[in-house]
Amino acid sequence: MSVKVFDTKEVQDLLKAAANLGSQDGNPRAKQIVQRLLGDLFKAIDELDMTPDEIWAGVHYFNKLGQDGEAALLAAGLGLEKYLDIRMDAADREADINGSTPRTIEGPLYVAGAPVREGVSKIDLDPDAHSGPLVIHGTVTGPDGKPVADAVVECWHANSKGFYSHFDPTGAQSEFNLRGAVKTGADGKYEFRTLMPVGYGCPPHGATQQLLNVLARHGNRPAHVHFFVITDKYRKLTTQINIEGDPLIWDDFAYATREDLIPHVVEKNGGTALGMKADPYKDIEFNFELTPLVQGKDNQLVNRLRASAPT
Repeated sequence: MSVKVFDTKEVQDLLKAAANLGSQDGNPRAKQIVQRLLGDLFKAIDELDMTPDEIWAGVHYFNKLGQDGEAALLAAGLGLEKYLDIRMDAADREADINGSTPRTIEGPLYVAGAPVREGVSKIDLDPDAHSGPLVIHGTVTGPDGKPVADAVVECWHANSKGFYSHFDPTGAQSEFNLRGAVKTGADGKYEFRTLMPVGYGCPPHGATQQLLNVLARHGNRPAHVHFFVITDKYRKLTTQINIEGDPLIWDDFAYATREDLIPHVVEKNGGTALGMKADPYKDIEFNFELTPLVQGKDNQLVNRLRASAPT
């Protein structure tokens, strides 16, 4: 159809009614957002001449997305989560906050409640014949370069099959396998003894991969390790490191790779003495530099629904 109806009084009145703008009840911010997003959709239907078949295909797609529980995965895959990082980076530059460890996306697979150890945590709870030992360690500092004591560094990553505990479709992993947290001492140091992760792909029959297929995009991520770094002295850091040498580092479907988040991997010996599965092991040193509170507050705390282990 060549007709355009978005700017008509009938459609504009419909938008106002749908967002209930004529009522003093309800949440004003929610009304503002609903009216804007619905209006953008209506306008796109007009401008792109979307057919009813296309609209209902989209509605049914969102049904599948909800049934598969993949909305957060799709948010990463379509760059929405990366876009939020871009906006926060811009806000930091405007506030003259520079030089810290770069943030990057949290992703959808965090689980709250990992046990907290002092300084060092061995997080490979389950045997994995296809993954060698890995030590990740470093120092947490403030913007002045001084060590930060009592910071909690939390870590989570996939196993050699690309599965995360609590989300493993095979059900093979123990609770909090390859997940843990350590509290730094006066020297600001942390250490995780674990296994080398691999990347993962979106569920092949899930809603996210279904859309990516239509866009002729893959749904794969390079090997990576997620981190939160939390302390009441500085802002929370959400980031992840990529494993050097992974061929997908610069082809991550979630757009999470950043130049300063690809540390060097060193070959070492002495893993047996550290309680690891083999004497040769890989070693990654990665130091975290935190950023100051803004007017005494941490403006990096993001309220989103996160999984937690049953207690």
